[in-house]
Parts: sequence; structure tokens; C-alpha cells
Amino acid sequence: MSAKQGKLLATINFPSDLKKLREEDLPRISEELRQFIIEVISANPGHLGASLGTVELAIALHYVFNTPNDKLIWDVGHQAYAHKILTGRKDVFHTNRMYKGISGFPKISESKYDAFGVGHSSTSISAALGMAIASKLKEDNGTQHIAVIGDGSIAGGMAIEALNNAGVSQANLLIILNDNGIAIDKNVGALKDYLTHIVTSRTYNKFKDKVWQLMGGGSKYGKNSRAIVKQLGNAVKSSILKKSNLFEAFNFRYFGPIDGNDVIRLTKVLKDLKRIQGPKLLHIITKKGKGLPKAENEPTTYHAPGTFDKNTGEIKKFPNKKNLAPKYQTVFGETIIELAEKNDRIVGITPAMPTGCSLNLMMEKMPDRAFDVGIAEQHAVTFSAGLATQGMIPFCNIYSTFMQRAYDQLIHDVALQNLQVVFCLDRGGLVGEDGATHHGAYDLSYLRTVPNIIIASPLNEEELRNMMFTAQLDDTGTFAIRYPRGQGVMPDWKKPFKKLEIGKGQIISDGKDLAIITIGHIGNYAIKACQKLKKQAYDIAHYDMRFLKPVDEQLLHEIFKKFSKIITVEDGTIVGGLGSAVLEFMVDNNYTAKVKRLGIPDRFIEQGSQLELHTECGYHPEGIISSVRELITER
Repeated sequence: MSAKQGKLLATINFPSDLKKLREEDLPRISEELRQFIIEVISANPGHLGASLGTVELAIALHYVFNTPNDKLIWDVGHQAYAHKILTGRKDVFHTNRMYKGISGFPKISESKYDAFGVGHSSTSISAALGMAIASKLKEDNGTQHIAVIGDGSIAGGMAIEALNNAGVSQANLLIILNDNGIAIDKNVGALKDYLTHIVTSRTYNKFKDKVWQLMGGGSKYGKNSRAIVKQLGNAVKSSILKKSNLFEAFNFRYFGPIDGNDVIRLTKVLKDLKRIQGPKLLHIITKKGKGLPKAENEPTTYHAPGTFDKNTGEIKKFPNKKNLAPKYQTVFGETIIELAEKNDRIVGITPAMPTGCSLNLMMEKMPDRAFDVGIAEQHAVTFSAGLATQGMIPFCNIYSTFMQRAYDQLIHDVALQNLQVVFCLDRGGLVGEDGATHHGAYDLSYLRTVPNIIIASPLNEEELRNMMFTAQLDDTGTFAIRYPRGQGVMPDWKKPFKKLEIGKGQIISDGKDLAIITIGHIGNYAIKACQKLKKQAYDIAHYDMRFLKPVDEQLLHEIFKKFSKIITVEDGTIVGGLGSAVLEFMVDNNYTAKVKRLGIPDRFIEQGSQLELHTECGYHPEGIISSVRELITER
């Protein structure tokens, strides 16, 4: 696909080309670049709104700084599309997030302009500080280190830790706080209110304008500028704000807020900040979705809208298929409401993903019992633990890839104390186009090592409901339910709740040639494979474990007594997961069998559709069939 390029953009392939432009050309290149992003993403879905808001910022940064020698880190990275286009990837941008294409996030191995690989939030300040300290140790005083972080991400605990450390480092570090009031859903918390106060405070902004005027509009420094800055800095702390600016309290020089979509003003400010040594923070205000009215007005929907009309912004709708199964996320959202209506101890918690995980449904219907705690996975888990000590039953919904960030809290604050917290791990397994940073590949393995925890994974929507029902019953303890991104298989899924026997699997189909053991939604691939194999005269048994911990040892005894050839299938890493559990059982009980494990191999899997990635990893139905034939014919 070849997207239309404006005349200026057609001449820009690298920052060195951008620097040849006059400053007055920057608004025009901003508009052309924004339209290019809209055109490409309209047909090839990706993260739209955040990158539309940072077009001017990307241009200004590469225009002013000497990248890649100067180190530029984009927190999370879904705001970095303009950066990618300006740094040698314009002609392949249409492959963004595609199988074998470029990553949707900055990635060290992809470009020398990507100073640090990102995907999870709140990491940029720590990484930039490490680079700045390294430069200092090497007596390199000329390299600039810039961290671009959103207002949602700066509330993350790791970002606050980094601010605390950076403030006493004297490192040459510039943090750009991209303030657009929204991450995916609206930002929450006291820091959000504080930033809003700074932006809306007339007195404070008058003060900043006065500083700007006294310093000659920021274009140069007069001989008395240091004295002026010090005098006015003390004044603002003592009399105007009546309390120290939060960032100045961390020993950062604070500048702003300024309009981050005014590329000429932004360029001038960055040129001035480039000359100031030490830790400093520039607060910019941008419009998420800028340039596409629908995206500006509906920032949550247009964070990653899918395909849309590049002219109107209207999201393209596809004809509804009859009897289409719901997404697992929808099933979770509606089921927790049903359970909460019957059990007033149930509460819902999510770290900044209410729409993605569908907890927003409970937040709308039961606002006092559902909590978005912001981008703070560690806090979400220990907050849930605190609720549990007081008799509440928290359903803590965290994407599998983000649950990795709260592993210590899960062990120390929940499982060690045997508290009844229900972890609903959304997007378990290979998630698709977001790639390696977002796959939920490790949850089954890292959870299985923890005592006092039940690990369950549903084959379908009905089982998800029944697992959620079972988890909220008295004395179940710590309970983790992992399920994938996307649709299930049961259009008729709203059935009466049924208590599951914890640690008991089920026989899906009997057979005599070979046994397939699965866990979770991926078992539906095995069902399809067994149906095809049956037509080819293979007699294959299929067992769905439902629970990885406690594992159904009685069922495994039956399997190993009957079969000498076994295949395990899981949508998770084969290191430490279901396959490992089966092998451990075999060794511990002195069985002998040929066991082939299918799952995510011991390497990072890049982006692509779920179907493409499942095929690559060998546990798509055809991969299962191939493995069955291979194992059966093996002597």
C-alpha cells in the first residue's frame, strides 16, 4: 500500500532532511505528517489518537536535537508514530503492527533512533536517567537525554521513583510531560487534578508569561537572567502557588505549561532548554486525536479505533454475523455485575483499563463499588489485598502482560496471607498486533510457582462465568482466572451459574490412539483438530484441564495409564506451564510416555494477527494435526 504524501513530507526521510526546512515550514510539515498518519491508520488499524496529538512534538524534537546521538525515549510508545515516520520508516509505515512488519512501538533492534524499547508505561524517566548518568560517567557533557511521558504514565509508581532519583542526580535530563488529560480512558487521581490546576491557574500562567517576557521571549538570556529566575522562582513558591510546584519539589526546573501543538513556539522553547544543564521538565498541553474531529471528540474510542473513513473519521462497521459469540471481555463485564447484584461484598478494580476489560460497565452501574486506580498495577493488587482483609471480595482485572509488574505484591501481599482476591487476567496468551511487549505469555508459568493460589482458564464463556461464580464463594482463597483477548465460541452463553469443583478437569472426547491435554480457550483448536482427525480415521482423546493449580491428578493418572503418547497444548510459554506440569507429574509418578508440548516457544514472539502467530507457534488446528500424525507414526 502506498499512502499519499504531501510535497514537503515526500522530501523527508530522516531528521537530517527535516533540519533543512525553515522554521516557518514546520506547521506545514506537521499538517502533512498528520494527514499521512490518518490515511495509513485508517486502512491499517493502530494507535491513532495519541500519535495525532504528538505530531508537532516529534517534529520539534528531531528538528532541535541531534538524534540519534541525543537519546529520545517515548514512554509507552503508542504516541511515537510521527517519530517512526521521521526516522527512516516512512516507506514501510504501512506495515506497522503487521506480521513481519515494523513494530507498533519503539524498538532498539528496529532503528538506531529508538533509544529504548517501550510498550509498558512509566519506564522512560528511569531509562533516560540511566543513559544520562552513563554519559556523565563517560565525561560526555554534550549528549541530551529526553523522556516523553504522558500525564497518565507519570502517575505510575515507577515514574515517581525515577523523579525522586533524578532530582538529586544533576544529570542532563529533560522530561517532556505530554498532558492531554487522557491515557486510554480518562485519567484519574490526585495528580491529574494537580496538573489540571496548573493548566487552569490564571495566576500561575500569568507568572510564567512574565518570566518568558523578562527573558526576552526565551530567545536568549540576558546577563541578569539567572538572578531574575531565582528571584521569581522563590516568589512563585512562597506567594503565588502558596506551595512548591510538585516537580520543583523533586529538584526539577519546571517550564510551562505551553501549547504542545504550536510547533514554532515548541521549537523555540526546546532550543532554550537545550542550553540548560541538569534535570528539567517541560509541561506541554496537546490534543489527543488532533486533526480528526471524531478522534478529538471521542478520544477513548479513537485511541485504537480499527479501520475508519480517512475523511470523516467514521469507524467502518461490518455486517453482524448471526449468532456471533461475545468477547470474553464483555462476558466478564456483564458477569461481575450479575454476581455483585447478589453478593454485596464484591468490588471491581482495574489499573487504568476499564473500557478495555469492560469493568466500565460496573463503574457505570455501581460507581461506588468499581475502582480505576490509574496506571498502578502494584497498587491495584495491594489495594485489593487491603479490601480483602476487611471481608470484601475484590475482582482485580489486570491484563496478563501488566500483571507481571505486580508479581511481588501478588506473592507477598495476597498469596502469602491467603487472601480472597480474584485476579481476572485479561488478554492471556498471544494478543496479536501489539506484539512482544503485550503478549500474555507468562502468566500460567509465573503463577504456578506461587503457593496458596488457584489457577483456572476457561474453555469458553460459560466456563468463565462459572469460574467467576466459584471464585466468589466463601473460603476459596486467592484465585486467578486467565482468558484471551477476543471472541469466545458460545453465542448462547448466559446460562445459570454452576459451582465448579476446584482442581477438576473434563473429558471433551474419548479415544485410544493418543491424548491431547489442553487448558483454556486454545482447547477449541484441539476440538477442531480432533474433528478433522476423526474423519481421517484417527481416534484421538481430548482432555481439558480447566485448572492448572491444583492440577487434576486423578485425571492425569487415567491419561498416563491409558496412553503412551500425549500432546499438551497451551496459549502460553512452554517453559513452566501446562506441558511442564504434565512432565513433572509423569516423572514424580514414574510413568513413561512420549510427551510433545505445543505452546509459545522460548523466545519473544513479534506482532501479527492471533491466527498468524498461533500458526507460527504450531498450535493452530493444522499444527496440532501435524503433531498428532508425527507422534503417532514415531516409534
